[in-house]
Amino acid sequence: MSSTAISPESPLFLASASPRRKVLLRQIGLPFRAYSSAVEENLSGHDPCRNAVALAEKKARKVFAGSPGNWVLGADTMVVLEGAVLDKPEGGEEAFSMLSRLSGREHRVVTGFCLINPSGDTAHAEAVVTRVTMKKLTEEEIRGYVASGEPYGKAGSYAIQGLGAFMVESISGSYTNVVGLPLCALVKALLATGALKTFPLDAGA
Repeated sequence: MSSTAISPESPLFLASASPRRKVLLRQIGLPFRAYSSAVEENLSGHDPCRNAVALAEKKARKVFAGSPGNWVLGADTMVVLEGAVLDKPEGGEEAFSMLSRLSGREHRVVTGFCLINPSGDTAHAEAVVTRVTMKKLTEEEIRGYVASGEPYGKAGSYAIQGLGAFMVESISGSYTNVVGLPLCALVKALLATGALKTFPLDAGA
């Protein structure tokens, strides 16, 4: 385990360009710099949890290779409905199709995250699962939501932290996991690995 902890002088490197993950890290006051990993996200395995963790580690290692010496966080979020992964929609009709499939049903949101320490070792990797139930949606509601533009760039074609909140009837598990990063599990991992000596950061020297 490295003795170098995350600090304003040695920030966490976030292997993601996701604006949602940036907002979440700012929310908990964690110093970080974001870097796009730009890795191929296709995997042959059928286990969403394993795939999400594998992609998270792949992203983290890509960023670490370019800027070694800091803690690196990789993450990947998947929306899974009856074993099928619903990716980001490529167009309005695909977004409509995805939301129609999610309507009135429960699905899983899986976020895998991986921490690489400053020595380049995998310090922690896990997948967090949240169950989300959508209300029964009308065609008019779905088309109106797609027309808002919010589904684009979102796994499963919706954003729980935005306008899409109106569709979510209930969740079981971490809310921030659905947004893109399970903050409770992440902070636990950062403390357990020594990436953080204390939390919140202002609570100690």
